[in-house]
Amino acid sequence: MEWLSYHWFTLAQLRQFTWAQPIYLYAIPIVLLLFGLRSLLTSRSQQKLSVALNHAELRPTLLSRLRYALPVSLFLGMTLILVALARPQLVREQTEQVAEGIDLMLAIDISSSMLEKDLKPNRLAAAKRVARTFVKNRRNDRIGLVIFAGEAFSLCPLTTDYDLLYSYLDDLDESMIKTSGTAIGSALAVCINRMRESPTKSKVSILLSDGDNTAGNLDPVTVARLAKAFGIRIYTIAVGQPPRPRLPDVLSAVTVDEGVLTNIASIGGGSFFRAGDTQRLQVVFNEIDRLEKAPVKTTTYKDVKDFYRVYLYWAIIFLLLAFLLKNTIFGNILED
Repeated sequence: MEWLSYHWFTLAQLRQFTWAQPIYLYAIPIVLLLFGLRSLLTSRSQQKLSVALNHAELRPTLLSRLRYALPVSLFLGMTLILVALARPQLVREQTEQVAEGIDLMLAIDISSSMLEKDLKPNRLAAAKRVARTFVKNRRNDRIGLVIFAGEAFSLCPLTTDYDLLYSYLDDLDESMIKTSGTAIGSALAVCINRMRESPTKSKVSILLSDGDNTAGNLDPVTVARLAKAFGIRIYTIAVGQPPRPRLPDVLSAVTVDEGVLTNIASIGGGSFFRAGDTQRLQVVFNEIDRLEKAPVKTTTYKDVKDFYRVYLYWAIIFLLLAFLLKNTIFGNILED
């Protein structure tokens, strides 16, 4: 029987316990005080005879020592009852955090205008570097990659293999798509096609471009409405410095149609951002990262095991011992 072991009374074992009702432990010193007072009052009330005895007769015998077995047994029995009432427990906790994650498609413009150097070293290189940092900060999300210029292609499907995604981001090059232009509507359509049948509740598309919608046969506004119907939220990022007139009434060759990007972000329930430099581009991705966090469900499991029975069994043993001693010569009636 495991409860018979002495280790239940070691200091190391007692420190491991969590006490459900620790107030009962404070009653143990009170019990000890009551026994001390009883012993003091009993010794004072007893009559003592002055008798001359030799030294041999003054030595305590084994029988005289055993007379303390009764009060000690009674005290231990009552103390262990209080320990049992305090309910010693071993509690083991396990915390589990589960995040459902979201589906997220990155649509990156790789047209020749992305080689402009207003972002260092150029727009495309800056976008690749910041996108890689963005992916690194995500957890439990499925992320895919779409590239577009005059046409749009799905380069990487939705995946949690971020190392694979990093390799695709590193290999991005303007020569991957020969058709010139910027097909924003087509890029959004490819994103929708990748996510429309996904059972995930949160779906997000981040479109990064530096030019007007000049290619493709799909209207970006119509595609944005379709994305909304599929529950896909759209964020758009205009990369590069705002267009400045080089001559009166003449704009720079590389322009950004902020009106279209703003409109499709508004329809898609997301936000439009302007990133005029690399630092601002990083801030934009950080903001999107903050906005698109999947809720984390934290579950704590507690394994509680009670050990009050161990001390209750020991209390019964000591109380039975006290009862037996009470009915022997050790239960001196003069001490009652």
